[in-house]
Amino acid sequence: MTSRLLAVAFGALDPDQTARFWAALLDRDVVADADGVLLPGDDTQVGLRFCPTRAEKREPNRLHLHLTSDASDQGTVVARALDLGARHVDVGQRPEEEHVVLGDPEGNELCVIPPESSFLAGCGLLGEVACDGTREVGLFWRDVLSWPLVWDEGGETAVQSPHGGTKIAWGGPPVAPVTVPARQWFELLADGDRAGEVDRLLSLGAALVSERDLGVVVLADPDGNELRLRTGRPDA
Repeated sequence: MTSRLLAVAFGALDPDQTARFWAALLDRDVVADADGVLLPGDDTQVGLRFCPTRAEKREPNRLHLHLTSDASDQGTVVARALDLGARHVDVGQRPEEEHVVLGDPEGNELCVIPPESSFLAGCGLLGEVACDGTREVGLFWRDVLSWPLVWDEGGETAVQSPHGGTKIAWGGPPVAPVTVPARQWFELLADGDRAGEVDRLLSLGAALVSERDLGVVVLADPDGNELRLRTGRPDA
């Protein structure tokens, strides 16, 4: 049995507003449920969830999203994001770098990648979830999701669904400290035996953090990043 990646989740002071921004930018449906607001993905595009939190964003995120563009529309993607409420942000990018760094209405960083990026060619609009993380954690997620490793060089790793689409990548050291309480996490869905899937995740290197009501188990990956395992329907 393997877990399915349901969503990359973000804590948000205003989850409804942030979800509306991303839904409009990615042309996604919006589904409210007991845990917040879900923008469902599919076999090739990772889902997003926005959950209420009181923890304000005070430092750059440990993961951020990369949007792709083609030769005619990088400026269009940037302009659309700005019209929807994004703003330009400075994360130390160099003048010669051609990607455009923005912040969503909550300040979550996102990059609009130029069309010359061969790494994200064919990945769709949500091309990459770019994470701080060691090689060990990349291999952990390869095994958790049973997704092939599509990059493994110089401490950097990336996995991708067998169907293609969004890549999840880890940039190698140095790795920023884990934020507590977590404002970002991966949300997994187990359709079968929860206890058996928890045991499998623990055997792969996860650590148990807590068990919550509504069928949610909170664990941490080998780098200490929070992940949440759910059972049953995502809207249960």
